[in-house]
Amino acid sequence: MRYPLTPLLAVAGCAVMAGASSFAAITDWLHDLEEQAQARLGFTAAVPVGSTVWRLLTRLDDTLLGNAPAGWLRTRTPVEVTRPRRYRTVIAIDGKTLRGARIGDGRQVHLLSALDSTTGIVLAQVTVDAKSNEITSFAPLLDAAEQVLGSLAGVLFIADALHTQTPHAHEVTARRAHLLVQVKANQPTLFKQLKRLPWAQIPVGDRTRDRAHGRRETRTVKAVTVATPGGIVFPHAQQAVRITRTRIAAGRTSRETAYLTVSLPAGQAQPVDLQSWIRQHWHIENKIHHVRDVTFREDLHQARTGNGPAVIATLRNSAIGWHRTTGATNIARATRRSHDLITAVTSSYPTTQ
Repeated sequence: MRYPLTPLLAVAGCAVMAGASSFAAITDWLHDLEEQAQARLGFTAAVPVGSTVWRLLTRLDDTLLGNAPAGWLRTRTPVEVTRPRRYRTVIAIDGKTLRGARIGDGRQVHLLSALDSTTGIVLAQVTVDAKSNEITSFAPLLDAAEQVLGSLAGVLFIADALHTQTPHAHEVTARRAHLLVQVKANQPTLFKQLKRLPWAQIPVGDRTRDRAHGRRETRTVKAVTVATPGGIVFPHAQQAVRITRTRIAAGRTSRETAYLTVSLPAGQAQPVDLQSWIRQHWHIENKIHHVRDVTFREDLHQARTGNGPAVIATLRNSAIGWHRTTGATNIARATRRSHDLITAVTSSYPTTQ
């Protein structure tokens, strides 16, 4: 028997929003529905068995699948009436290995994602080629994010030191976007240049102090304009940034220093902005990857067929994003609440983004 694609995708989305963490659990969620609820989803004669659901989902294009829910979620995200004067869309980029999943030759599946750090919506996700690394997946990730947003003009991308690459800087700038990246020893010349800047003569631009879990942390930000002849060897960089983190825990003091570059000039990226944006990069780890591991037990899920690992990761991203749009801060608790999920995925909403 043939089943329509749209209802099957709606079932998958609803089931994962309700906490389903595997393909079998998605099918169980559908079969546990009353006949009236199944009919609302489009199943009036019969419902598919587990193998049918599994075959469909593992054959889907995971990148295209991610674009549709991301756009759908953006229509359900209220626009903030009041925004900071220098507000801009900040997208955090980070990769994650699905430790329980494998491809045909036994290698693990690795995904690269782009998170809108303000809304909590994963805008795009691509599977990293098993014979390559995240670097080659950067441009395809930008393509996918651009399809959702329509334009990347003015967007700020934040990534770790792996993506401090000259082609990345050119790629982002060509799309009229901006790049904020950390610099480590993988770029030795640039790292030495940043480290040798006269930081002692540069005033502190911003300082924050936090207390949590018996630990005190002070974060000091300094920034200096470098877009001058004889500046630094990284294209389109407008400022060099140094962050000093001092932690006191259990009577012991530790200090670490990080160097970054940003393609925004000082007038558009003050130290207080840089402090905030850099911390937003943590959101993709804390609010997406950690939740997928803890709430949806992702690392224990041994998906191995076709695009299955990436597809179900995309469904988890979408479920987390949907719960964020409803105001949830505890995603595990949100999956246990009584929602009319069928109405949520089938009703029409005005575009708000």
